[in-house]
Amino acid sequence: MEFFNLFKDETKFETYEDGEWVFVEGQPGDVMYVVKAGKVDIVFEDNVLETIPTGGILGEMALVGYPMRSANAVARGHCELVLINEERFHQLIQGTPGFATGVMKVMADRLRNRTFDVTWEN
Repeated sequence: MEFFNLFKDETKFETYEDGEWVFVEGQPGDVMYVVKAGKVDIVFEDNVLETIPTGGILGEMALVGYPMRSANAVARGHCELVLINEERFHQLIQGTPGFATGVMKVMADRLRNRTFDVTWEN
């Protein structure tokens, strides 16, 4: 799912510059992010696992039962990120057809990609 269309007119967002940490592994998390502009690298053990482009989401695990950040997120260039807290997350699930399945698809794709990478490394 392309999340950008849901948030393209959002006026409340945080900005990050190149190399700035969005969040750090092990830190508590209570929001997820939608990339309104720019890109964010997801980094674990000095490896870039994924680059989240405009319209993508990150940090969603914090809202579905895993409140500790499992990786680092670093801005790649100038970024604008819309924050989605738990209350808004539940409103989006209830009021926006496809939002919940879109988040689940992103999570499943990430799990599949990581599982595939680990399987082939061993």
